[in-house]
Amino acid sequence: MTKAVFCIAQNIDQAEIIVNDLMTAGFSTNDISVLFPDKSTTKDFAHEKNTKAPEGAAIGGGVGLGAGAVIGLLAGIGALAIPGVGPLIAAGPIMGALSGAAVGAATGGLAGGLIGLGIPEYEAKRYEGKIQGGNALISVHTTSSDAVTKVKEIFEQAHAEDISSTEETSV
Repeated sequence: MTKAVFCIAQNIDQAEIIVNDLMTAGFSTNDISVLFPDKSTTKDFAHEKNTKAPEGAAIGGGVGLGAGAVIGLLAGIGALAIPGVGPLIAAGPIMGALSGAAVGAATGGLAGGLIGLGIPEYEAKRYEGKIQGGNALISVHTTSSDAVTKVKEIFEQAHAEDISSTEETSV
């Protein structure tokens, strides 16, 4: 059983601090995800760009989003366009979950994709609103209850909002 812990960071700087703290605590860059709005006006980012670290840092800088080196070190970083939501930047496992067919099949746009990740509908809609408002969603996937507790502590110490966790079943 995989567990996921989610929170909202108020801005990209806070998201960078949280991701750095998670990596310092020993969490794998393959298990940390970040999702935030693409505030750039360039339409070139409407298609998906997938890379792996360390190239992620170059993409993050090249996209001109203010996504710093820490987020650039995550497993993959790219731009997504979700109908009704607009352009987003995603890094980590959430990138694959929200790209391509997963979002196309989700009638609820971003909220539908988040529900597909195991987030309850009411939380997914709240997260969607916060992301559209300029906040960042951070998630960590783990199999350990102790790790869930540690992630929540890191989120709380960084003053993250809307901290929650779910259990995902493998299909």
